[in-house]
Amino acid sequence: MKVALVYDRVNKWGGAERVLLALHKLFPDAPLYTSVYNPKTAPWAKPFDIRTSFLQKLPFASSAHELYAALMPVAFESFTFDEYDLVISVTSEAAKGIITKPKTLHICYCLTPTRYLWSGYNNYFRNPVLNFVSKPIVSYLRFWDKVAAQRPDAYIAISKEVQKRIKKYYGRESVVVYPSSTLDARGPAANYQDGYFLIVSRLVPYKKIDLAIRAFNKLGFPLKIIGTGSEERRLRTIANTNIEFLGYLTQNELVGYYSGCRALVFPGIEDFGLTILEAQSVGKPVVAFKGGGALETVKEGKTGLFFNEQNVESLGKAIEQFSKLAFNSKDCIENAERFSFDKFKKEFMKEILHFAPVKQASSPLGSARSE
Repeated sequence: MKVALVYDRVNKWGGAERVLLALHKLFPDAPLYTSVYNPKTAPWAKPFDIRTSFLQKLPFASSAHELYAALMPVAFESFTFDEYDLVISVTSEAAKGIITKPKTLHICYCLTPTRYLWSGYNNYFRNPVLNFVSKPIVSYLRFWDKVAAQRPDAYIAISKEVQKRIKKYYGRESVVVYPSSTLDARGPAANYQDGYFLIVSRLVPYKKIDLAIRAFNKLGFPLKIIGTGSEERRLRTIANTNIEFLGYLTQNELVGYYSGCRALVFPGIEDFGLTILEAQSVGKPVVAFKGGGALETVKEGKTGLFFNEQNVESLGKAIEQFSKLAFNSKDCIENAERFSFDKFKKEFMKEILHFAPVKQASSPLGSARSE
């Protein structure tokens, strides 16, 4: 079976990129089609055979893809997949909009329906001027997104949270296959035992890192933040001296900081949240907002604590409560093992084998399995 992977853009590092690395382990010979590629900001992508769209040649496209949002539909529709038996689009934006011939099975591994068009629209367009100016483009992209969402033969969601959104915004059924962490927690790791809390995240608005910073400014507990993003400069300006920004780290360094922390802090509403699994895989609990994918990966009172409102007071109370409790690292590790790579491989391949014969028989696809 000849396989291709498709992803929105290759210019950052986050949970979606961890998913791609897991799929690369399943399909090491599959090329990766994408709109733009920035090797400087995506060193993780070196093992891939990357094939970019015409956008790659446009000014600033690889580092400021947002400038070309209106051209993303054309970019993905320009690819040809005639030579492939199976195409897997991994997407939270436009990659699902590729056009394939009837003989090619297109499975969308959906990270979330396009956030800035649907579930996160109000967060992205809070500025009244931006909201007004962008309305024509957003209307066009919403129309195209609805049309493009009907193109995959089948949907696999990364969580029950995303499964609900796929049904709500696209009217499509899906099955859930949880991603796995690609972090090797068994490798050599430095030990940073100095009682800090940890955030591992892209520094973008919807992650709510500013909420955690304000809470830790008041608490005074040490907080280390791993990751980069568009919000980094602003976040640094509001952080007190008990908060340290560490930028992008290697896997061994990341394992070391996970190993040495008291807990991972997870303030946003996530589609799934692979960093939660990474922390638990080295025996560390999580303090997370009670919503989104965290509800599927954290066992409250056993592998972490939830806070109920996205504000400084609620998070602060949870951190103070956490500081008075003890968590068993074995419970955290066992919970993370529910999302192992072997289980991901088994479940993902099972869905491919389920949908492939249906496709070959030219039967309608896109409905979820009942079992």
